[in-house]
Amino acid sequence: MGPHHPSMHGVLRLIVTLDGEDVVDCEPILGYLHRGMEKIAENRAIIQYLPYVTRWDYLATMFTEAITVNGPEQLGNIQVPKRASYIRVIMLELSRIASHLLWLGPFMADIGAQTPFFYIFREREFVYDLFEAATGMRMMHNFFRIGGIAADLPYGWIDKCLDFCDYFLTEVVEYQKLITRNPIFLERVEGVGIIGGEEAINWGLSGPMLRASGIPWDLRKVDRYESYDEFEWEIQWQKQGDSLARYLVRLSEMTESIKIIQQALEGLPGGPYENLESRGFDKKRNPEWNDFEYRFISKKPSPTFELSKQELYVRVEAPKGELGIFLIGDQSGFPWRWKIRPPGFINLQILPELVKRMKLADIMTILGSIDIIMGEVDR
Repeated sequence: MGPHHPSMHGVLRLIVTLDGEDVVDCEPILGYLHRGMEKIAENRAIIQYLPYVTRWDYLATMFTEAITVNGPEQLGNIQVPKRASYIRVIMLELSRIASHLLWLGPFMADIGAQTPFFYIFREREFVYDLFEAATGMRMMHNFFRIGGIAADLPYGWIDKCLDFCDYFLTEVVEYQKLITRNPIFLERVEGVGIIGGEEAINWGLSGPMLRASGIPWDLRKVDRYESYDEFEWEIQWQKQGDSLARYLVRLSEMTESIKIIQQALEGLPGGPYENLESRGFDKKRNPEWNDFEYRFISKKPSPTFELSKQELYVRVEAPKGELGIFLIGDQSGFPWRWKIRPPGFINLQILPELVKRMKLADIMTILGSIDIIMGEVDR
C-alpha cells in the first residue's frame, strides 16, 4: 500500500502480508520525503534556519518554530517578555486547532465520511486568515524569533480572534452531533487499534496516542514552558486506548485550546514583544562586513547568535506528541548537532503491532488515528 495511496497522508509505503482479508504482517518503509533537515540545520545560523523548520510538520507549523527558538533561548538563558510569551501561546494553540482539524477531515474521509472533510476546511481557513493577518503567511510563518516574536499583533486582531473562538465552539458541537454517535463511524473505530497504558509507555508514544490510553501526560503541564501554568485548563484523556478514544481526545483538545486562547487574549499584557538584548549576543562586535567599503553593497547581516558549548534537549507538546530537539552548541553560530525527535516518527513504530490480526480496511483507520505527517517522519 502506498506511497501513492490517497489515504496514506503523504509518501508512506506499507509492505503488507495478507491472508485473504487478514493482515499477517506489515512493514512501513520511510524515506521518500527525506530532505536532510538535520544536516541543513548544522550548516545554518538559527535565524537562517527558521524558515526551514516549518517544513517538518507542515500542518502544525508554529510548534516547529517554537522548538527552534526555545533551544537557543535556554542555552543562552534569554528571557522572553510576557507579551511575547502570551502571543506565542495564542499562536501555538491556534496551530494546534488547525492541525487537529486537518487530522479530523482526512481521517473521516479515510473511513468513508465525506462531509466533515469540507467542514474542517471552512474553520481551518479562518485560523489561517488569523495567521496571515499576524505573520503575513498562511502556512510557513517564520514568526518566532530568539527572545520574542517577529512583529506585534496588528490592530483589531484580538477582536477577530475572540470572534473566531466563539464561532469555533459552536462548530465543535456540530462535529460532535455529526460524528460522535454515528453508528457507522462507531463500527469502524470502536475497539480498533487498542493500546494499553503500559504498552504505550514502552513504545515511547506521546501526545493524544498516550493520553487516549489512560495516561494524563501533557508537557504543557509537566514542563510549564511559555506561560501555560497561568491559564485554567485540563488535560484531556480517555481510558479505552482505541481509535475512538484518540478521536475523542483530539476533539476535546480543540475546545481546551479555545479556552486557553480566550484566557490569553483577555489577559494579554502590554510591553515589548521582543527581547532586544538577545540581538547583542554577537561575540564579533564589528565584522568586516560592517566596514565602510561594504556599507552600500547589501543590507546588514542578521545578528548571529553564538551557541555555547553545551548540550540540551528541549521539548514542546506538539499536536501529534512530544516534539523535541537535541542540540549541541560549539561556540559558533551553527549548532554542532541538531537532532529532531519527531512525534510522528516515534508514534509510527507501533503501527505494525496494531494492524496485525486486523482486517485490511482497518489499516486506514489505525494509520489515520496515529496522525502522522511524513514531513517530520522523514525530515
